[in-house]
Amino acid sequence: MASTSVSRVVPASPDKVWSLIGGFDTLPDWLPYILESTALEGGRVRRLTNPDGDVIAERLVDFNEAERHYSYAILEAPFPVNGYVSTLRVHAVPGRDGVAEVQWSGRFHADGATEDEVVALFTGIYADGLDALHKTLAA
Repeated sequence: MASTSVSRVVPASPDKVWSLIGGFDTLPDWLPYILESTALEGGRVRRLTNPDGDVIAERLVDFNEAERHYSYAILEAPFPVNGYVSTLRVHAVPGRDGVAEVQWSGRFHADGATEDEVVALFTGIYADGLDALHKTLAA
């Protein structure tokens, strides 16, 4: 099983960051790659659409409001993986008020691509996503 993780310090308190990204159906609010998100099954599944019109369906598998993190599994996507589970987490930065660290990590099996290719794909997605989050919070 392959894995990757990307972290960024962003210019907002952990509570403010979590209020933006902590909703499972809020990706279009901060991630330009996702144009639309539709909540299904009482909010436990999200159906996402990207700029190419691809559909990505994901199921919420863990949610912790107090610790500010959630995990999800891909049900359907154009990515060459299976067994994909990812976690988005917000941390306080000790001694630094007004900023937070956001970590986006995932583990998966390559399927139709090499492990290195899939790790590079998701490392890029996470890095680009966290860069977009930083820009949204800095605006």
